[in-house]
Amino acid sequence: MESLAPAHFAPETVYLNTAATGLAPAPAVAAMTEAATAFALGRPGAEDHYPVMDAVRAAFARLVGVPARQVATGGSAAVFCGLVAQSLPEGSEVLCAEGDFSSLVNPFHVRPGLDVRTVALEKLAAEVRPGTALVAVSAVQSADGRLADLGAIGEAARAHGARTLVDISQAAGWLPVDAGAHDFTVCVGYKWLMGPRGTAYLTVPEDLGGLTPVFAGWVAGEDPWDSTYGRVSLARSARRYDENPAVLPYTGALAGLRLIEELGTERIAAHDRALAGRFRAGLAALGHDLPVPAEDSAVVSVPGLGHAAERLGAAGVRVSARAGGLRASFHLYNSAADVDRALELLA
Repeated sequence: MESLAPAHFAPETVYLNTAATGLAPAPAVAAMTEAATAFALGRPGAEDHYPVMDAVRAAFARLVGVPARQVATGGSAAVFCGLVAQSLPEGSEVLCAEGDFSSLVNPFHVRPGLDVRTVALEKLAAEVRPGTALVAVSAVQSADGRLADLGAIGEAARAHGARTLVDISQAAGWLPVDAGAHDFTVCVGYKWLMGPRGTAYLTVPEDLGGLTPVFAGWVAGEDPWDSTYGRVSLARSARRYDENPAVLPYTGALAGLRLIEELGTERIAAHDRALAGRFRAGLAALGHDLPVPAEDSAVVSVPGLGHAAERLGAAGVRVSARAGGLRASFHLYNSAADVDRALELLA
């Protein structure tokens, strides 16, 4: 099983660490180099970031299945989660999963006046109750690759009048995502979407979700170039929640999104899952117990083996140590040879 896009990537290591940071495709590097050169030379139009932002917003919207007007762009998933947290009424109950990623749950813990309740991921749907205002959960758990039962969670939330916030940072790019099935989604662009750090996305419902645009700057205006002074007339779309973009990272973000669109998420999912399955089978043959039921995930966690991450890194295999386990993650630029090299070092 070969890489799906060998012409776009030439890593110097066996890179099995996309759950931390994805590799940038060659066209992304070329686009950022060209943009940086334009800034340095003061070329006409270098300061106008809206064409690339419009293209990135539209590409991400197509990937997650919502209109571009429902997508806001920024630099951090935590900031967008904070936006949702600040918009909740005093006394609201927020339901989260145990051990979920901090950038998702911390903004609700630090917002005064919220009641944050944490339960096991597998019990999340059953624990939604009258009075629950929001369920916040990652589609794929960062630590161990478990997939949330988003269908059951969404059904339970609707039955009790709660809204849902789903972090798709560990899903979008390899796992088909329907952002329209949730009230809000957040996603960083530097993992499976293979964009640079400083890129993040928020999706909102058709009615824009009733969020308070607490950091509305000039870019949140309906016509930003006419909204640079005084009170801003907010955009009639999710752009009202935009942060002032980091232009160079967004210039690079477009290439990864286009590559995913070209290959197709279903094809990428099959590739990534096959590699992860090969790794799980190899680990089982080596006698490693994998108690986490994540057979459909592109992320594999081996409990108690986190100490081996440094040794693998020294041998040129990049993985992560997370929550005491060794975490390997497989994406479109990986091959069967990458899996076999990691298993060889663990033997």
